[in-house]
Amino acid sequence: MSQKEYQRPLKGSGTGTAMGISCVPLWLWQLVLLLLLDCGGMAVFGEVPPHYWETPYSQPYFDNSSRREVTATVGQAALLHCRVRNLGDRAVSWIRKRDLHILTVGILTYTNDQRFQSLHSEGSDEWTLRISSPQPRDSGTYECQVSTEPKISQGFRLNVVVSRAKILGNAELFIKSGSDINLTCLAMQSPVPPSFIYWYKGKRVMNYSQRGGINVITERSTRTSKLLIAKATPADSGNYTCSPSSSDSASVMVHVINGEHPAAMQHGNSSASCLLRRLRLRHTSAVPLHVPLVAIATTMWLLAAAVSCNWSNIAAGLLNVCSWS
Repeated sequence: MSQKEYQRPLKGSGTGTAMGISCVPLWLWQLVLLLLLDCGGMAVFGEVPPHYWETPYSQPYFDNSSRREVTATVGQAALLHCRVRNLGDRAVSWIRKRDLHILTVGILTYTNDQRFQSLHSEGSDEWTLRISSPQPRDSGTYECQVSTEPKISQGFRLNVVVSRAKILGNAELFIKSGSDINLTCLAMQSPVPPSFIYWYKGKRVMNYSQRGGINVITERSTRTSKLLIAKATPADSGNYTCSPSSSDSASVMVHVINGEHPAAMQHGNSSASCLLRRLRLRHTSAVPLHVPLVAIATTMWLLAAAVSCNWSNIAAGLLNVCSWS
């Protein structure tokens, strides 16, 4: 149907109004119909409230992929990661649960303890609480809170542990001269593998020793390090220390002795330690052999004086140290 047909009046009798309506283009009729339907919907259902179009995910919510329990080592920075989606213009705060102390709001710190810091990159959903040099007293629950109405929060558990090195075996070892020294160190309660483990003899680093026959084998994945010294000599005796990067150190005393004392040739034998102490006492005793003999003779002399002499003579004898015939 052409444009002229839309404008041509209908045949037959009719009023001018009917003839005018017949001249309206089709697209205009469609527009009017749409407007009437829209107004009719408003009249039937009323005005749609603003929150009608808000889906649950248009409000802030937590991304639960974050770790909720974190273990940190004393002295090593602890990080608690909180991810909030659809944050909008709301603020994220970190609160210490035990005393409800506000630590940070946004990227600002609200505590005098400057070890606490909020980390956030522009455009990121992640808000990280960083605790520098944590101590065991910092263990506990921390809440990541969003300023919605009502507020929403997510708790994170922090465990601060003291990581200690341990050298397997006793604290004192006895090695036969010519045998190998084999020490094994383990970094206990370390949440992450240490970046290095150094061995010391006294204050000298053994990892880079120029003495031949020394080998250090470190396995970061198992947090283990071994010190091997081939064909030990008495010069290798001393205090050996294992020092991981993130743990307290541990020490062991090694004695390399010659073969004249077979009982002392066992690693970590308590009898060997006892034998060594006896040998030391034998060579360092400062009491001469004749001292107990003099004490015995003096006692017998006093008894004899008590039998054969009066008490005045005994007193005079003790004072003047006179000799009896």
